[in-house]
Amino acid sequence: MPETGMCACETVFVDEEKVRTVQENISPDETLHILANTFKLLGEPTRLKILLALSIEELCVCDIASLLGITRSAISHQLRLLKSSRLVKFRRAGKMVYYSLDDQHVKHLLKDGLEHLND
Repeated sequence: MPETGMCACETVFVDEEKVRTVQENISPDETLHILANTFKLLGEPTRLKILLALSIEELCVCDIASLLGITRSAISHQLRLLKSSRLVKFRRAGKMVYYSLDDQHVKHLLKDGLEHLND
């Protein structure tokens, strides 16, 4: 017997066509594992702030540390994690290293997340 408030079918019926369509179109487990790890990275407030800042402006480690009030070492650690997951990229200009979002997909992901919260 279903719990009160639960939405459950009253009979067991598997729509084989729908199940097959989903099976044919769902991403492989390896891809889903990578996606889950990406969302884990986005789930940490400091990393999320870094990404949001980089969605506005290309910044160096010193800029980000000043902006967030955290050590350059802590920022560098977070940037390494974000870079290894292809969320940020960097470029060198002389002795400076500037970070930005890796591509527009990351910016869209952040924008869509914020829009979802505001709807």
